[in-house]
Amino acid sequence: MIPEKETKIEKDDSQEGKYGSFAMFDLTHFFNRILKNWYWFVIMFVIGYAISWVYSKYYAQNIYASNLSLSISNNTSSYFTPNQSINFIWGQGGNQDGIYLKKMLLSRTHNEFLVKELELYVNYSTKGVIKSTYLDKDDVPVLLQVDKKHLQQINYPITLIPKGNDKFEVVLPEDGHSRNLYSYVTEGFTTVDPYDRPDNRIIEIGEWFTTPNLRFRLVKNPIIRKIDLQNIIVNLSTVNNAVRDIVSTIGVDFDKEISSIMIITKKGYNLNGTVNFLNKSVSELQKKRQADKLIVDKNTNAYLQKNLDNIRKKLDSSAYVLNYMKTTEKLYDIKDRDEKSLNKIKELESKKADLESKISSLRHIKNSLASQNFDKMISTTAAGFQDGAFSATVSELKDLYIKRREMALIYKPNSEPMVEINKLINDARTNSSGVLGNYYSGYLEEIAKINREVMEANSDLTTYPEKERKYLDAERGYNMIEATYNSLLSRQNETQLKIAGNQSDINVIDPAKNIGQAPIAPNIKAVKAGIIGGLLILPILFIVIGELLDNRIRNIKELLNATRIPLLGVIGNNTNETMLTVLDQPKSSVSEAFRGIRANMRFLAGSDRGSKIILVTSSIGGEGKTYVSINLASVLGLSDKKTILLGMDLRKPKIFGDFRIDNKYGISNYLTGEVEMSQIINKTKIPNLDVATSGPIPPNPSELLMGESNIRFIQELKSLYDFIIIDSPPVGLVADSYELMKYSDTNIYVVRHEYTEKYMLKMITEKYHNGETGNLGLVYNDYNTKQGYGYGYGYGYGYGYFDEDKNYKEPLLIRIRNKVREIFNKK
Repeated sequence: MIPEKETKIEKDDSQEGKYGSFAMFDLTHFFNRILKNWYWFVIMFVIGYAISWVYSKYYAQNIYASNLSLSISNNTSSYFTPNQSINFIWGQGGNQDGIYLKKMLLSRTHNEFLVKELELYVNYSTKGVIKSTYLDKDDVPVLLQVDKKHLQQINYPITLIPKGNDKFEVVLPEDGHSRNLYSYVTEGFTTVDPYDRPDNRIIEIGEWFTTPNLRFRLVKNPIIRKIDLQNIIVNLSTVNNAVRDIVSTIGVDFDKEISSIMIITKKGYNLNGTVNFLNKSVSELQKKRQADKLIVDKNTNAYLQKNLDNIRKKLDSSAYVLNYMKTTEKLYDIKDRDEKSLNKIKELESKKADLESKISSLRHIKNSLASQNFDKMISTTAAGFQDGAFSATVSELKDLYIKRREMALIYKPNSEPMVEINKLINDARTNSSGVLGNYYSGYLEEIAKINREVMEANSDLTTYPEKERKYLDAERGYNMIEATYNSLLSRQNETQLKIAGNQSDINVIDPAKNIGQAPIAPNIKAVKAGIIGGLLILPILFIVIGELLDNRIRNIKELLNATRIPLLGVIGNNTNETMLTVLDQPKSSVSEAFRGIRANMRFLAGSDRGSKIILVTSSIGGEGKTYVSINLASVLGLSDKKTILLGMDLRKPKIFGDFRIDNKYGISNYLTGEVEMSQIINKTKIPNLDVATSGPIPPNPSELLMGESNIRFIQELKSLYDFIIIDSPPVGLVADSYELMKYSDTNIYVVRHEYTEKYMLKMITEKYHNGETGNLGLVYNDYNTKQGYGYGYGYGYGYGYFDEDKNYKEPLLIRIRNKVREIFNKK
C-alpha cells in the first residue's frame, strides 16, 4: 500500500471517526496464539484425563437401578382397592386403581413398614484405600442387630474388622460421640448425661456390645457372602431419614399402551439392595391389598348376617300370624281374589323392601365415615352400587386421617399445615357425603313412586270384607319381609363368594433381578468430557483475557486499515549484535527491506532534484527509530548519495555508540555556539555517509531544536548533502518532532511489532488526516515472519536469497502442509 505522493484519501464524517480505532479483539492473532501454545492444551488434556481417571476409579459412587413390572387385574373392588374400570381422571387417564397403588408405593406408611421390617435404618459400606463402597445385606458376613429399647447414636460410623473364628473388632471414631441419642421406640431424640468415649473391643457373633450411646449384637448372615471384606462400616439413621431417602429413589410409571401395567424403579448405590427392596415392597403390597379387601368383605358379611338374623325373626313372626289366620279364620282360600292387583302389590313391596335394605346400608356407611371407624366399613355392594370414585375418596380420606394424626404430633392445631390438611379432609368428606346423598335421594324417590303405585293398587281391594282384608295385609307383610330376607341373603352369598375366591389383583410380570445391570450414574463419559473440556478451556480463557488486555500492534493489515497511512516497508527481526545491519549483513533480508524503503520513499518525497530531509520518529522509545535511521542512512550512503545522519534526540543520545564516535561534541554543542559545524560532523566507514551525534544532554532540548539556529543548521546541510536523515525524539513523549516535520520532505513513523500500543497511533493518525502532517509513511519494525502473521510485505526465508536461509527451518504447520501436498501429488 504505497500511494503516489499526490494521492489523497477522501473521507466522510463517519470514516473520520474510525481513524486510529483498532478492533478490540484480533481473531487471527488469537488463533495463532492458540497454535503457538499448543503444548498447554496437551498438558491440560493429560491432566484432565488423569483427574477423570482417578475420579472414576476411586471417587465416583455408581448409582444402579432395578425395575419391576406388574399388572393390576380388574376382578374386585373395595374402598381400599378401587375399581380401575371407573373412568376417573387423575394423572393417568382412567387408571384410578393404578394411581391409588402408586400413592401406596410412595406413601410414608408403606415405606416406613418396609424400613422397620427390613431394618433399612442400618446402612453397610466398606472402605478401601481411597474409595468407599455401599453394601447390601447380602454382601456382608454379619448383620448388625440393634437393641431398639436402648438409645442409639445415629450417623456414628461403626467399623467392624474381621478377626477370624466369628470374631470382629468394633472400632469407633476417636471423637464425635454425642449426648443426643435416638430411640427407635419413640422415634425421637433424648439428651443423656456426659460420658467418656467408648472403648474399642473384640466381640463374638451373638455377643451384645453395650456403651452409653450404642447397643447392638452381630448376627451371622444366612446368605453366604460372595466377597471377602477387610472392614465393614455400619451407620445408623433415623426411621424418618431412611423413609425419606427411600421414597426419593422410587419411581412409578405406567405403560403407554396398557395403563394397568405399572413399572416401578428403585435407584441406589447397591444393585442387590434395590432388587431386594422392590421385590419385598411389592410382596407386602400384595398382602396388604388382600387384607384390605378381606376387611371390607368380612365387615360386609357380618353386617348382612346381623340383618339377616333380625329379618329372620320378623319373618318367623309374620309366618306365625299368617298361619294362625289360616287355621283359625279359615281364610287361606278367599273367593274371587284379584290376583292381578295382589301380584302387582307384592312385586312393588318387594322392590320397596330391597330399597329400604339398601338405605339401611347407606346409613351404616355414612355413620362409619362420620365416626372415622374405617375398620367397620362395609362394601358399597351392600347398598346396591359400585362407585370407584367414591371408593378412592374413602381411601384418600383414610390416608388423610392417618397423616393428620402424625402431623398433630409435630404441628400446632392452628398452624398452616394443619389448616391445609383439615381443608383436604373436609373436601374429601364433602365428596363422599355428596355421593352417598345422591344415591340416598335416588332410593327415596323410587320408594315414593312405589308407595303411590301401591296406593293405586290398594283401591282395587276396598271391596273385600274386613276379615279378608286383614288376611291380605298379613300376607303382604310376610311377602315383604321375605323379599327383604332374600335380598340380603343374595348379597351375603355374593360377599362370601368374594371372600372364598379372594386373590391378589396385583400380578408381578417381571420381578426385580440382578442381571449385572450397568450403573445409570454418574455418566463417566460426560464427567470425563466436562473435566477435560474445562481444563482445555483454561488456556483459551487465559489467551482470550491476554488478547483483551493486550493493546499492542500485531497485525499489519489492521494497522493500515485503522490509520490509512502509507506503508513504506516491513523490517524483520534484527539478529545482528549491533544496529549496523546494512553494513554488517548486506545480503540479509533486513538489509533488503531497507533498500525497499529507500525505493518507496520517492513516492512521498517526490522525484524533484535537490536535497531531501527525511525525519524518523516513533511513538515512544524502544520502537527502533534510531535503528531505522542508521540503516536507512547507510543504504542511502551506499547508493552513492551524499548523506548525513543527525542525532536530534537530544534527551537520549544513541547513534555514537554503534559508529564508535566520541559524543563529547555534538549537535547540542553546535546549537549553543560552543563549536563549529565541522567539529560535530564525523566520517564513517561508508564514504558518502556522515554522522552528527547529539552531544551532551542539554537542559533545554526543545528550545534548541525549535530555535532559529537549528533551522539554519539544517538549511546549511541541505547545500552539502543529498539526504539529511533526522533521528528525532518520539512524538508520543514530546512535541519536538512535530515542529521539525514542518521542514522535512519525508516523515517516517516507526511502529514496532508487538511493542507499539494501539492508542499511541491515534494522535499521529488524526494529524495526518487533518493535514497537519504531510508526506508521512509507516515502517513496520521487528516483524518475525516465523510467527505466521503477515500481510505480504518483505521477503520470506527459505528461498536461497538471504544469509538467513542457511539456518532456516520451516515452521511445523508449513512442513505438514508440504508433506500433505507431496502425498496427494504422487501418481
